[in-house]
Amino acid sequence: MQLLTSWWTLIFRWRTLLLLLILLIALLPQCISVRMSDRKIADYFASRPVKPTFGTIDVHGRLIHYACIGSTHSGADTLPTVLFIHGSPGAWDAFIGFFADSSLYNRAQLIAVDRPGFGKSGLGEPERSLSAQATAIAPLLRLSHSSRKPILVGHSMGGPVAARLAMDYPDQVGGLILVAPSIDPDLEKKEWYRPIGNVFPFRQWLPTELDVSNQEIMALKGELQHMMPLWASIRVPVLVIQGKDDPLVPPGNAAFAKRKLTNAPVTIQMIPNMNHFIPWRRPDLIHDAILHQLTINQSINNQKP
Repeated sequence: MQLLTSWWTLIFRWRTLLLLLILLIALLPQCISVRMSDRKIADYFASRPVKPTFGTIDVHGRLIHYACIGSTHSGADTLPTVLFIHGSPGAWDAFIGFFADSSLYNRAQLIAVDRPGFGKSGLGEPERSLSAQATAIAPLLRLSHSSRKPILVGHSMGGPVAARLAMDYPDQVGGLILVAPSIDPDLEKKEWYRPIGNVFPFRQWLPTELDVSNQEIMALKGELQHMMPLWASIRVPVLVIQGKDDPLVPPGNAAFAKRKLTNAPVTIQMIPNMNHFIPWRRPDLIHDAILHQLTINQSINNQKP
């Protein structure tokens, strides 16, 4: 009887997966866009006084695309950097609303990156290693001529990438804002459908962004385990913003940050009735966190001899 039940459960899962794939193939390319088109981005900034510029860096043969915006006043290149790192799937424009906020770009140079495999950073070429992702993004920490270290804002999968940057480049990071970050390896869910999406013909059927996302998420647990001994090396201020009702990243990830960041000042903000999509539902929380960290950053810089 147990064998029969297991058999029917397997059949149900396969039928469910096939249905989901059919819906994805039929609907996703037509009605859902992971990233904005160049035209929509241009239209978004058409009537705004300050517009972003775009650049590409070459890191060991991998091209990394980013957007940048800052004050038009003289000396703007000496403002500190705030680097935004998106989730999975995603693109730099997940943070486009912050690029329209003069209270931010008049105080800092805002940079948002297309992580490896997404947007214009080698779309469709996944990078499963968090260390390699940090290496690819690290040159963006050095674009500004400011004496103040950059502040990193990472949402979801961008959270562990931001943390890895702080671990691998401690002298180049001044603070972390981790928004619903996937950082605790023990809380990574073993989702039965992900391995199926990794084999022929199902992988070929997945939209490109979802395939890249699947590849890096399948590797995430192992990557987070490699990071376990490194958390104590982070010594900069860290703010974790976590929704209490997040169905994608368990709220326990915030408690993990508090436990593991033993040498850093850590603040946890648990948001009631909030899901995973804090950058869109509560951007004010991230806005206020950035201004707060910029103030702390400046104070620390002023205390230096």
